[in-house]
Amino acid sequence: MTPTPPRTLTIAGSDSGGGAGIQADLKTFSALGCFGMSAITAITAQNTLGVTGVHAIPADMVAAQIDAVASDIGVDAAKTGMLGTASIVEAVAAAADRHGIRKLVVDPVMISTSGATLSDDATSQAMVRLLFPRAVLVTPNLPEASYLLGRKITRRAEMEQAAAELIAMGCPAVLLKGGHLEDDGPAAGSGGLDDLLMLADGTARVFTHPRIDTRNLHGTGCTLAAAITAQLARGEALETAVGKALDYVAQAIAAGAGLKLGAGNGPLNHTFAPRALG
Repeated sequence: MTPTPPRTLTIAGSDSGGGAGIQADLKTFSALGCFGMSAITAITAQNTLGVTGVHAIPADMVAAQIDAVASDIGVDAAKTGMLGTASIVEAVAAAADRHGIRKLVVDPVMISTSGATLSDDATSQAMVRLLFPRAVLVTPNLPEASYLLGRKITRRAEMEQAAAELIAMGCPAVLLKGGHLEDDGPAAGSGGLDDLLMLADGTARVFTHPRIDTRNLHGTGCTLAAAITAQLARGEALETAVGKALDYVAQAIAAGAGLKLGAGNGPLNHTFAPRALG
């Protein structure tokens, strides 16, 4: 009998350009051996140059998508991305409770790579109130953390305090992504790009990878959250899941550094064959 693959669900927006959102998540799930499912929260018109249109899906339809797959196929782990409205956040939180989705990774998508705003204050506040406490991990980048905390966070020395404050908002664990650091690399003593994982008990671990000089970084955050979700669905402990997911993303960035897709911020290469992770 063929073994059932881990079942992973992405609750996020659709990227017509294929580099981020639902499309990136499903590619990542497949690459890491999971059966991917989706609940689309928004349709976007976008490409490598930016977002030109966003249409939110009604909250009851988002809930119906989750109900359909969770009640029939089942969900071993799920992630959220762009949610768009406070009512969608409420619907997702209720659905997670209804179906007992315990392994939930929350990527608080608020700003696109091109700088487009993808979340308003009401949506962000609902996310903090309803999804942060239900998550096993929240994965903000520095601009998102800055937005949530009301001050700019740009330096490595500020990351631990910022992560602790995010945990105080109700997160059981935070992966604060360092892609926007202004002082990473050898000058900071790390020799590369730092991402900080902090748990609710204050335990912290820094993961360091070389920074790759490429503009093809569209969908990095989506891909990382999806990769963590896949590893959790496969039964990995949180710290191991984060480490393996970061390795996967680093390989996908390296594999996509020379891609010629579009005139702007191109995607990672999700189609490469990953080496051993972790």
